[in-house]
Amino acid sequence: MQSYTIGQAARLLGVSPDTARRWADAGRVATHRDEAGRRLIDGRDLAAFSVEIADNDDGESSSTSVRNAFPGIVTAVKLGDVAAQVEIQAGPHRLVSLVTREAVEELGLEVGAEAVARVKSTSVHIDRV
Repeated sequence: MQSYTIGQAARLLGVSPDTARRWADAGRVATHRDEAGRRLIDGRDLAAFSVEIADNDDGESSSTSVRNAFPGIVTAVKLGDVAAQVEIQAGPHRLVSLVTREAVEELGLEVGAEAVARVKSTSVHIDRV
């Protein structure tokens, strides 16, 4: 069975290594040590934990049918007369969406704003956080 380091688990869970370490320290996810003394999380345990934390949503997110969410920061906004191009950096992922200029203005999207890109099929939807 594959095991993951705390850093690898953090990337997969979309949190900082410090957060993953605190969860492990608190016993929320089981760890064991390898020969080098690194803490590892078994793949099955990490998979179960990822489902658990997804199910324990804090209720602050908006209601949506789109499940592939990429929280990140707006890195570029190019406004046209009618349309706009919005770029979001979500961890290692760069997402680009074409939306209406009106949507950009209503959401207050600007460089540095926190936002969530939601991907459904070939469409990218953006939620302001």
